Amino acid sequence: MISLFKELVNYLTGIFKTSTNLSLTLFKLMIPIIVVIKIMEYFGIVLLLSEWLTPLMELVGLPGAMGLVWATTLVTNLYGGLVVYASLAADIPMTVAQVTILSSMMLIAHALPIEARIAQKAGVNIIVTLLLRVGMAVVIAIIYNRIYLSTNWLQQPAELLWTPELVDHSLISWIQNQLVNLLLIFCIVLALVLLLDMLKRLGIIQRVNNLLRPVLHLLGIGREAETITLVGITLGLSYGGALLINEAQAGHIKPRDVLFSMSLLGLSHSLIEDTLLMMLIGADLTGILAGRIIFTLVIIYLMVKIIDRCSPKSVDRYLVKSVSKKVLA
Repeated sequence: MISLFKELVNYLTGIFKTSTNLSLTLFKLMIPIIVVIKIMEYFGIVLLLSEWLTPLMELVGLPGAMGLVWATTLVTNLYGGLVVYASLAADIPMTVAQVTILSSMMLIAHALPIEARIAQKAGVNIIVTLLLRVGMAVVIAIIYNRIYLSTNWLQQPAELLWTPELVDHSLISWIQNQLVNLLLIFCIVLALVLLLDMLKRLGIIQRVNNLLRPVLHLLGIGREAETITLVGITLGLSYGGALLINEAQAGHIKPRDVLFSMSLLGLSHSLIEDTLLMMLIGADLTGILAGRIIFTLVIIYLMVKIIDRCSPKSVDRYLVKSVSKKVLA
């Protein structure tokens, strides 16, 4: 009995250490960027970015004021964008089609300072990440706008199902909120590491991988990255990215797999939570979920085909580098 208790303690200690290391990896990336973002907001840089985005919003069939929503989303996160949208919704009525277009842009390109840095830490060129996510957000918006206008689909008024609570904008409140968010991230990472280990021991991950392998193989993602990609798709890029960084640094995942996995996650991640958030502001499920998944698979497939024609030297120089500690040593 004592021996069993010691094994359990050792097991949980190992899980805790792994979770702590993964969380610290995330925190080292996130904390400096969070501070910079706060400074950008204070000096009005987000407002300036929204002005630059106004012509683009009109190009995809959205009111120019929605540039502020996407600018806030790009710099902060989906929640920040939703708060801004809710504050504008009463004065700027939108159709379901328009909200679906805006939501799709927000889902593909948000929290870029943090998420692009996570991808960079895993080895992906940060310019590649930014161009892919912002560029594809615009592309899907153009496609959706053409479809909705030509078919007269989803032209009914959108219904806002969520109203944000009043926010305390004081510095102390902001610091408290960030600390709570970081603690929440650690708890999620801890639960995630424990869950993944249990699923591995039960053989469930292997079964899921067997189901996903044909699709992921077609997209150029090796089996070493399959589980992590699945985590990112369902729970979010930050969590999948943290695991991916850990495996990439350990030399378990090839740089090419990192590139395709992070690119896929950049376009489609946190499919459950983020999708539900967008439905609260009136977006149509077919566009923000089914359409986005199909769009992602097509883009990554084309990306794989193009990169396969590039020389390994060019891929290593411009797209993705190995971050394996064994290689760096």
